[in-house]
Amino acid sequence: MPGLFSPMNIRNTEIPNRIVMPPMATSEATEAGEVTETHLEHYGVRAASGVGTIIVEHTFVRFDGRASEGQLGVHDDSTMDGLSRLAKTIRDAGAVAILQITHCGGTGIGDGVDMRGAGSRPVPGRNYPAPRPFSKEELSALAEDFVAAARRAIAVGFDGVEIHGAHAYLLNQFLSPLCNDRTDEYGGDLEGRGRFPLEVVRAVRAELGENALVYYRLGAEDSMPGGLTLEEGSVFAGQLVAEGVDLVDVSGGLGGSRPEGMKREGYFVDAGVSVRGAIAPKPVMVAGGVINACTADELIREDLIDFVGIGRALLSDPFWALKAKERVGDLR
Repeated sequence: MPGLFSPMNIRNTEIPNRIVMPPMATSEATEAGEVTETHLEHYGVRAASGVGTIIVEHTFVRFDGRASEGQLGVHDDSTMDGLSRLAKTIRDAGAVAILQITHCGGTGIGDGVDMRGAGSRPVPGRNYPAPRPFSKEELSALAEDFVAAARRAIAVGFDGVEIHGAHAYLLNQFLSPLCNDRTDEYGGDLEGRGRFPLEVVRAVRAELGENALVYYRLGAEDSMPGGLTLEEGSVFAGQLVAEGVDLVDVSGGLGGSRPEGMKREGYFVDAGVSVRGAIAPKPVMVAGGVINACTADELIREDLIDFVGIGRALLSDPFWALKAKERVGDLR
């Protein structure tokens, strides 16, 4: 039975183990969204400690789609030199390098941010104004921005991209009935609400071809009354895989990465099990408060999920993976 340090092959990429550093914002980019030395050190030391996959923090596909100041960008060629250094740093240390790409939709802050969203409803429970919905013509251009961002990521040496569809960002806003009040083909039932995210996935997969990895961070449920349900999220996961997604990274929807009341270690595992049932044999990754190496190993050995995201524990201790191997052993 595979364990935490067992390899897995996805598409044409050998993943050395099941430990993933999930995307977590450092807010250390330049004003123009460029990589800094802080990024190289931050990711490099964790890759060198034995993390199998590094998913680099959310990176905007267009400058007016930033979620925050200090966010990385992959919106034009000016950021490519720094991203190339970052991808090389991660891969030279032995980890698989994935770049998360995103647009904030109606949840951005800072000067010059475009506050368009899926529909006209703001994210509930957040202090954001009501957005202006993207027109169909604007959505077509935005899908091309995702494609261009993915193309740059592969060109500079990343093994793949993760499309961000969770945590109340734009693609999550489309999927959620709490935000998406459109009356055209991009709203309504799950088929309509999922149309634009699937168009983005389809276009990115077509651009990257057969070798690059395409992951999707799915807000599998909103954890809010009237929001996206886990049943819907699991159905949508199957649609993602049908469009060429290689791995579904299960997280929260409008409720965020740590919804209220989810305190236990591995609080997204149940959602991950549901999604995995809908997409098997495609792999599922789950983060959510896992800090103990034995817990992480057990999740793999019990065949509940395929990859474990270790977030805050890796922020606290860059050498978590090295210590985990000493604790649970290399039980391939």
